[in-house]
Amino acid sequence: QRRFFIAQFRGRGNRPNFRREPLHRTNERIRVPSVRVVTEEGEPLGVMDTRDAVQKARQMGLDLVEIAPNAQPPVCKIIDYGKFLYEQKKKQHEAKQKQVKVEVKEVKFRPATDDHDYGYRMERCREWLKGGDKIRAAIAFRGREMSHRELGAKILAKLRDDVADVADVEVAPKMEGYQMFAIFIPKKSKMTVKTEKLALAAKAEKAAGKEEKPVVEKPKKDESLGNKIVIPTAEKPDEIEVEIPTTEPVEVEAPEIAESTETESIENSAEETEQENL
Repeated sequence: QRRFFIAQFRGRGNRPNFRREPLHRTNERIRVPSVRVVTEEGEPLGVMDTRDAVQKARQMGLDLVEIAPNAQPPVCKIIDYGKFLYEQKKKQHEAKQKQVKVEVKEVKFRPATDDHDYGYRMERCREWLKGGDKIRAAIAFRGREMSHRELGAKILAKLRDDVADVADVEVAPKMEGYQMFAIFIPKKSKMTVKTEKLALAAKAEKAAGKEEKPVVEKPKKDESLGNKIVIPTAEKPDEIEVEIPTTEPVEVEAPEIAESTETESIENSAEETEQENL
């Protein structure tokens, strides 16, 4: 008789679980019996049974999202979960853009570096430090130069004195293999160029969002001036008084209409012609 041994299935065993779990538990994923429910506008609905809360969210066409799982009972909010994730991602992206990225620039020297090369590298270090970046100044030794490390220490000390007004020493000079290096950081008291640019960009955004339409000032009437108003203008900021005619009704006499004399003139002309004929 042949016996077949079937190995028992042990699930995933010790293999890691690479499945992505959701950031928040929503709807039927919420396993607690009761939750404290809040609407999208922030109006509290009190402690409700989880099933009733999910049903209410379904009726409103929204989702029940667990916001504070460690509270007693957990706090859930009735919101549109897709819109909620989109807004969170947008906020993270904006915050990432506003962050100041600090880079570490490396400047290399030799124990026999002359004054001209040192001056050029020192000016570059000052520019980078003013821009908000860190500086790693390294001095490489070769062969017998390792027996004259004091030359490298003098160069780093000179560099420290030359950039003392814009930088502080983060890492003092020390040896690392065949190199001696020191790290300088910008001074915190002074605003760097990058932070200035970010501040100006933020001010420009606020100014663009708060553009107001020009307000046209109406003429102001002062009772103490009687029938006069005060009109301020852009060209003449001083107040100008203008008289306004009274609006009271005024009686006007109608002109006398003269009677027409056409008939009399015709009769007189007829009599004159008769006399001439006689």
